[in-house]
Amino acid sequence: MTDALTSVETGKDATRPQPRAGVLDIAAYVPGKSKGANGLTLHKLSSNETPLGASEKAKAAFAGTGAHLELYPDGASTALREAIAEVCGLHADRIICGAGSDEILSLLANSYLSPGDEAIYTEHGFLVYDIAIRAAGALPVIAPEKDFTTDVDAILSRVTARTKMVFIANPNNPTGTYLPFEEVRRLHAGLPSNVLLVLDAAYAEYVRRNDYESGMELAATMENVVMTRTFSKIYGLAGLRLGWCFGPAHIIDTMNRIRGPFNVSGPAIAAGVAAIRDKSFVEKAVDHNEVWRPWVTSELEKLGLSVTPSVGNFVLIHFPDVDGKRAVDADAYLLERGCVLRLVGNYGLPNSLRMSVGSEEANKTVLAHFAAFLA
Repeated sequence: MTDALTSVETGKDATRPQPRAGVLDIAAYVPGKSKGANGLTLHKLSSNETPLGASEKAKAAFAGTGAHLELYPDGASTALREAIAEVCGLHADRIICGAGSDEILSLLANSYLSPGDEAIYTEHGFLVYDIAIRAAGALPVIAPEKDFTTDVDAILSRVTARTKMVFIANPNNPTGTYLPFEEVRRLHAGLPSNVLLVLDAAYAEYVRRNDYESGMELAATMENVVMTRTFSKIYGLAGLRLGWCFGPAHIIDTMNRIRGPFNVSGPAIAAGVAAIRDKSFVEKAVDHNEVWRPWVTSELEKLGLSVTPSVGNFVLIHFPDVDGKRAVDADAYLLERGCVLRLVGNYGLPNSLRMSVGSEEANKTVLAHFAAFLA
């Protein structure tokens, strides 16, 4: 009777397992839509997927693993780590691979955050940071941005004795903005040496700015910096879930102690090796983005919409505060016509849409629909 009364008083059901405190406070990640109204999808520009697909070499490598699906993959992802090291000029033993950079971020949080610790990310930062922090039992601290861009001083002013980690997406998703590397260095210099700086460079391959660096040098020379990367964007391997992290040997060793023993599949390893070595494919993808991102931006601005300057393969579009012409209205209008973009209200941007740079046909079709919607 006492147990029954206690469960009623606390609002918990003692007849079934209960999740750890704080887990149910986590908002589940909601991916971009895949289908338009009535299941119609002509152009999916909601998830920052490359319009070029994967390289033919990566596809062939993936297909070549089909004859031996009964075998476990190499648990250390040795061939992939060595290929990454070869292409990027890194030490393979300071690289860890995972099922997308999402798993890498969770491994970092679970390795270095404890209940009661704090971890900082920015106002419009990638929502997986919040999930990873809370799942580790730590407390997320959100630093405001300035003009949709990471503000170093805002982050540093929120560092306390409980701060153990700082997450920076550079470039940032969904804003598309970036932090010049001198500012990244200033941020690192202002952090205590026991705080881990995580530089999430998922869109690094797309950036063509002289003052940008992905974070490799800091991660190579400092004891409290790591850089994470993904094969989901420019390499077109989102369906295989493949990411990696480069950092100090002691951090990689720690993460390896808690990751799953076969966390990357054999087909993903094979495709990743071929993809990262196919430099001509990457150059083609960058060239496509350098043509169409400015075009999409310019055409949207001609329609009177505000677009945050982006260095990624997507743009953040802001709508006027006018009934019938807000982001949710534009999204519904486009969905009816089979064009799928991304509402970003869950990122604190209730009147904005994120649009991935698509194929020529997709870009022109969506812009034509925008023009009709706003007319």
